[in-house]
Amino acid sequence: MANLVYKRVSTDQQSTARQNLVLHEAGIEDPVVFEEDPGTSSRLHPLQRPKFRELLNYARPGDTVHISEMFRLVRGTGHILDVLDVLHRDEVALRIHDGAFSAMDLTARHPRTGELLSTVKFMVQTLAAAGELQRDLQRELTYDGLRAAEAKGNKGGRRPAVAVDKADTVRAAYLEDRSIAALARDHGVSRGAIRTAVADLLPDHTATAEVVPPPELPVTLDMPGKVAHFLRTAELDPVERAALDQGVTVRRGQGYTLRVTAAPSVHRQFLTRCQPLDGGHGPPAIPAQRKARREYENRVSTLTPGP
Repeated sequence: MANLVYKRVSTDQQSTARQNLVLHEAGIEDPVVFEEDPGTSSRLHPLQRPKFRELLNYARPGDTVHISEMFRLVRGTGHILDVLDVLHRDEVALRIHDGAFSAMDLTARHPRTGELLSTVKFMVQTLAAAGELQRDLQRELTYDGLRAAEAKGNKGGRRPAVAVDKADTVRAAYLEDRSIAALARDHGVSRGAIRTAVADLLPDHTATAEVVPPPELPVTLDMPGKVAHFLRTAELDPVERAALDQGVTVRRGQGYTLRVTAAPSVHRQFLTRCQPLDGGHGPPAIPAQRKARREYENRVSTLTPGP
């Protein structure tokens, strides 16, 4: 079983030094390295990149693909499942050693359905993991920009803030109708730095703070068996399908309920998808199914309304 290492950088001004460090610390034995040419577009689908395709052709069942960070392979969560499907088809494992998804088991399958358990973890960890992936991407893009600026002789990063011993002078000049642009030129700082120094003097100054809504946390609800049976035959997205497949069956006399853990928004999507059970358009509603849907609707209605 071989250890296959995949490396990629965005431009020829970058190096693989960080990737080498992360992979070295992982202690990978006898690595077989596949490194993309720097000119390979990072927007190209990973399954179309030359060296990754070469890696897939080289791989054999039981091999493991090692990557320092997920963004070295994908540019968004939309392509992750595409890659996982191919790797699982070829019985090849994937190990991410740092950043987004590094703590997730991307190789496990459900013992009954055979579907990827990683899709379940997307349901619970999508916001956190996708946010971390975007932060990783932003760090790389920022680094690219700084290196490109250095190549042109420009110094990257923010311009300095107003020095503490100059703040009173700046504020006094502003009160004497000196413009923000002129003060920025005089003191060699950005206009934003001047605005920060005189923030409480600006005519539109307010003390309000930005409110960031918290991410949704998964909630467990009992879904009537008739609703679960209907949804299993419906067209669902991967997160919904994973939540349904991972539900725990609880027997209730001749029937059952499915204990489903999902974000409130997913429960609301389920409720919308099983609307046909309530009648209206299409075939007449079956009373038992209508009752089951309304029971589930009552449970979903107790959840905190979404944004």
